[in-house]
Amino acid sequence: MIGVVIPAHNEENHIHQCVISIIEAANHPGLNGMPVRLVVVLDACTDATEGLAASEGVMVLNVHYRNVGKARAAGAELLLDLGVGWLAFTDADTLVPPDWLVRQIEANADAVCGVVEVDSWRGYGDRVREHYLSLYQFKDEHRHVHGANLGVSAQAYRRAGGFQPLPSHEDVRLVADLESTGARIAWTSSNPVITSARRDYKCREGFGEYLTNLAISLCSSPSALESSHPVNVQGAEP
Repeated sequence: MIGVVIPAHNEENHIHQCVISIIEAANHPGLNGMPVRLVVVLDACTDATEGLAASEGVMVLNVHYRNVGKARAAGAELLLDLGVGWLAFTDADTLVPPDWLVRQIEANADAVCGVVEVDSWRGYGDRVREHYLSLYQFKDEHRHVHGANLGVSAQAYRRAGGFQPLPSHEDVRLVADLESTGARIAWTSSNPVITSARRDYKCREGFGEYLTNLAISLCSSPSALESSHPVNVQGAEP
């Protein structure tokens, strides 16, 4: 059985489409009927996120952490207790492709780190988009880590100690812990997800803030970025 965890804090504008995309991935014929359980972890939500998620028949879990590491861990523990053998993680403002889960399973690895595509560069402009793309490694064997596109076996997750209670970079820490245990990690570009470039990001030091800071730096001091190194490890927002 596969488990999918979506942490969410007031995501009424995004959660429905995210859930729909995961339901489509869960019904992919390539899974050969393997059951998929999806949980939306509602972290201190005060808007309509719960109702929108529940309307699609998925599980919801209410917590009050305001901490993405704790939220992801809570969702993972719930699914592990239900007996899932594989955990997949994404974000509430993200759309996964129909073969997302199939490709994670077919990677035959202890964990899968996928890449992301930005839904729209409106508000940033071509200059920021081109610079971002020049830094991003959209290829196999990349070294990006995104909580929006991550999968791990239940055994490897437990062995690594799971998500730590971090307010940001919890995904980066988990992958580092997986590597320290000798886990086989597939760094693939074959299953990209589409994530939001919105400026009203919910997690400090996540993907949204990275894009915002990139735009600010580029506009204020273009020469400062000419020697920038490619982004090696990137956290993601909840």
